[in-house]
Amino acid sequence: MRDHRRHPHHPRPLSSDVPVPEVWTGRATNRIQWVLAIAGAAFVALGIELAVDSPWTSGIAPLLMSVIGCVAAGLLMMFGTLAFVHVAVKVDDTALEVRCGHVGLPRRRIPLSQVVGVEVAPVTPRHWGGWGYRWRPEKGTGVIVRRGEALVLELDDGRAFTVTVDDAEEAVRVIRDRLARASAAARAVPEEPIAPTGPTIPPAPPTTTGPTSA
Repeated sequence: MRDHRRHPHHPRPLSSDVPVPEVWTGRATNRIQWVLAIAGAAFVALGIELAVDSPWTSGIAPLLMSVIGCVAAGLLMMFGTLAFVHVAVKVDDTALEVRCGHVGLPRRRIPLSQVVGVEVAPVTPRHWGGWGYRWRPEKGTGVIVRRGEALVLELDDGRAFTVTVDDAEEAVRVIRDRLARASAAARAVPEEPIAPTGPTIPPAPPTTTGPTSA
């Protein structure tokens, strides 16, 4: 279904002597996004300069459209890029959480109970159609902020979720450890015995005693 290729370095086995942290955190950063954000700020400044310094005598409508266009394009570039300057990933005992940008939005939380597989795969923004929160029919959804290693989760509904993060191999090791723990705990729960079914024997009638004649 997906054309992800395995990362050349496989994750370390769960039997490694390296302890698995209770809470794992990682992130990925793309400093190029700051360049686009600065360009957006320049567009906003241009719109403000047009609004303040223009005499407004050559035509209000064209100038107003220019001001609005510059400000709108600048704000779109600023907020659209600043949201994906970096992505933060956290894995605890119950879920994987993804937060984007300094505000933490967009945000995605995936319970580990919905994860059936996890691996490392190389990604490029070109294959996803650009940076940001992306969706591709053959790849599922993903948060892509740079090219390179990424964490790929296979979910129990047949879909996939991809997020670019540094040290993705360690994230895979932690998630596989959590899944192994959950599987072992599920096997350790004893099943309640089923009561046997059979014909019901009615209770014996009570024995009555009366006066004894001499």
